[in-house]
Amino acid sequence: MTNKIVSSYSSDMRKKQSSNFINEQYLFEVCERNSAISMISGRWKSQIVYQIYKGNNRFHLLQQVLPNISETVLARQLKELETHAILVKKEIQNTVPAGIKYILTNKGMDLVPILDSLCNWGKIYAEGKKIYIASDSKSESMK
Repeated sequence: MTNKIVSSYSSDMRKKQSSNFINEQYLFEVCERNSAISMISGRWKSQIVYQIYKGNNRFHLLQQVLPNISETVLARQLKELETHAILVKKEIQNTVPAGIKYILTNKGMDLVPILDSLCNWGKIYAEGKKIYIASDSKSESMK
């Protein structure tokens, strides 16, 4: 099943006739990997998803656990994650002013183990795992 995914933030910022926009749309049609990477690209998105998963599901809680993210960037990345249906925002009833909490959708919950795998992959190589040419793993290592 191939769905045409449009990257909401980056595509909206580009002219529809630009080569960047056309190339992005082509890549989304060719492979879902490209659209998936586009959905989660952004310096803070993986941490935002993970923190919401851990229960830090309000804006101020996210600011506390991610102290280096600016308010503007946090708001923008939450909106992008919402646009891609990775999370939804829900009004908390009977709060003044009205409180908002963020909830992962099933799509967002499915993303958590993928992000964990990416994290583990990154840790292994950051810790110095030997890198070699995959087709000839025993004879040639990269330096």
